[in-house]
Formats: sequence, C-alpha cells, structure tokens
Amino acid sequence: MPGGESYFMESFEEPTFFILRILRMPKLRILFCTAAFLPSSVAPSFSQTQEPIRNDALPRGILWTQLPPQKSGINSDAIDTLYSDMTKEQHHDLKGIVIVRDGSLVSEHYFNGDSFDTLHDIRSATKSLTSLLMGIAIDKKIIRSVDDPIALYLPRLPKDGKEKIEIKDLLNMRSGLDADDEDPSTPGNEGRLDESSNWIRTVYAVPMKHTPGEKYLYCSINAFLAGAIVENASKMPLDEFARANLFGPLNIQGFRWRHVPVDRTTGQGNLEITARDAAALGQLMLNNGVVEGRRLISHNWVAGSIASQVQISDSDPYSDFYGYMWYTKAEPVANRKVTVHFASGNGGNKIYLVPSLHMVVAITSSAYGTHWGQRRSQDILLRILAATNAQ
Repeated sequence: MPGGESYFMESFEEPTFFILRILRMPKLRILFCTAAFLPSSVAPSFSQTQEPIRNDALPRGILWTQLPPQKSGINSDAIDTLYSDMTKEQHHDLKGIVIVRDGSLVSEHYFNGDSFDTLHDIRSATKSLTSLLMGIAIDKKIIRSVDDPIALYLPRLPKDGKEKIEIKDLLNMRSGLDADDEDPSTPGNEGRLDESSNWIRTVYAVPMKHTPGEKYLYCSINAFLAGAIVENASKMPLDEFARANLFGPLNIQGFRWRHVPVDRTTGQGNLEITARDAAALGQLMLNNGVVEGRRLISHNWVAGSIASQVQISDSDPYSDFYGYMWYTKAEPVANRKVTVHFASGNGGNKIYLVPSLHMVVAITSSAYGTHWGQRRSQDILLRILAATNAQ
C-alpha cells in the first residue's frame, strides 16, 4: 500500500484481515459500492417529501411519512418563514434541515442543489459517531473499559507519557497531547495530519504537554486515536465496523468515509451521510440507543456520551459542557432554558437532540472554514425551538 505498511499488518497477522485490506482498495471497492454511491440528481428545494422512496431504502427508527408541523405542536408558518429566509440567505451553502418529533418526520427542506439522498460531509460531527462506535466495542467486550490505558490497543505507542492516557481522556479531549486544532503551531494540529504519509506514526510523534485528564483542548487526533483503537481491537476498518454494528442496523446503506495513509479511517471527520441519516442517528440517541426494539448502544454509553462531564463554556461560545465527544448547551427559548445535546462539525453541520421536546434536528451545511456556519445553525435551531410547543 502507498506510504508504508497497513495497520493490519502492523498489528495483526491473520490472513483474513489482509484480504479485507486488499478489498478496501479503491478500484475493487467500486465494484461493491457503485450503486450505493452514485451521485444524486440535482433537485430543487422542497419542504414536503416530493417523491416517496422505497421503504427498504429509508433509515430505521423514524416514521418517514411526513406529518404537518401543526399536528406535531410546531408552528407551520414559522417553519415556512424559516425556510423562505434560508432560501434567500446570501451565502448559498446551507444544504438541508430535517426536523423529527416523537419519532416522526415533521418537516425537511433542502437547499442549493441537495436533496434527501445527497451524501454530505458532516466533518467533525463524525467524532460523535466514532464515540458511539467506541461504546459499541465496549458493549461487545472487544474493549474492556474507558479506564483502559490506550497503550493496550496501540502497538508500539511511545512510553513518553502517552502510556498514561486513558480512553476516556481521548473522548473528553483531555489527552494531554500537545495538540490544539485552534493553534496551527502545535505539533498535533489537524493540519499536520493532512500533510502526513503515515497518520499513526505522525500522531505517535506528538509530544505530551499536560497530564492526561487535566485540561480540555479540542484536537482531532484524539478522535483519530479513538477510531484506531476500535479498528485494532475489532480487527476491522472503522467504516466496516460501523456498517456491521451501527449503520447496517439503522439501514444506512450509502455512505463514504475518508481513508488516509496508512490504511486508516478518519475517526475524527469526513464521514459523508445524508441529512436523513444524521436525523436517524440522532433519533437513536434520543431513543436511548434502541431502534425498533433492538438495542444498538447501551443505556450507560448514551447517558455518558451526553453527560456534562467537562465544562467548556470558557473556550466554546456554542457549548456549555462536553461528554464523550457530544456537546451540551442550555439554549434560551422565551422565558425558559432548553437543554440540547449535539454533534457538531465545521461549517455548521449539526445533529441536535432535544429530550424535553422529544425532538431531533439535523442540519447539513457546506460553510466550511467560515465564521457564519456555526452561528447560522444555532439560529436555525433557536427558531425551530421557539416555534415548538412544550409538552
């Protein structure tokens, strides 16, 4: 493989996984994925589902027959005005909004050429899904505990303080590594990974700066290492582990997930799914890890993921707390505060969970690297919350 040895050959000797690695080569993958990944046709914006799609192509866990917003306790005029405003919005990089309440589709609207079947890069919202995969691996006893040192699952990890990092430190963004995605000068800044010809070696070379568990610093290499741990422990590529244990059971059929040198999946980002898929993943969390009577994620992992484990409001204006790669914020709505948990990606990609309103809001956006993407998605959420009756 270009760039050096695969992690399968680095960590495992079984021929089965060598064959699996070969099958993941791009030319061969086309044979398996062409039908799933064909680009969708360009479609106009719409707030009603224009064409029914096959039941076997819909993500599970949500009733996709659209209900009028007013029947779900949501002001339909306010939602129509929101969509109209976003259609006229000057940046033209908002892509989709999907609103689900009580497990039913209330409304969806697509913008700027996207439609219900458009695959979209949700960037760092992927981290929250990598955390779910870690939880599944622990539930399956492939990985023992969040208290395990990461060295148990990462062969040849340098013993320069990294052996003291525990899995939960990665999930809380408190690994202690000299890595900060907001500071390009740090050795572990995400941009340095993109320049690397061997991501795992590059991460191993990042020095320690703080005691593990001591300080929150948002850095993508924590999620990359979490994904690598799941890959090593399961002896499967992260995207294949997701297909078998999360996407498959949810009937999320078409997705793309970036692979990088040497033969790793980017656990920190660059997963492409549809806005409906994002909503289905949010509904799974809102439903305590259960879909259609089948438990995919344990209650303890769901609760831990959205728990207010680390206060981060001093460094993040859009969030109050961080859990296992999920955020929490109390949003002001009229004369009350509404607790919202969410996955968040560059450009304003969001999966919002609103337990008190039994609501999920998924937003896809291509405002990557801008100052308005995150703010716009928060404004959209606040307008939807203001239009929703409390139950």
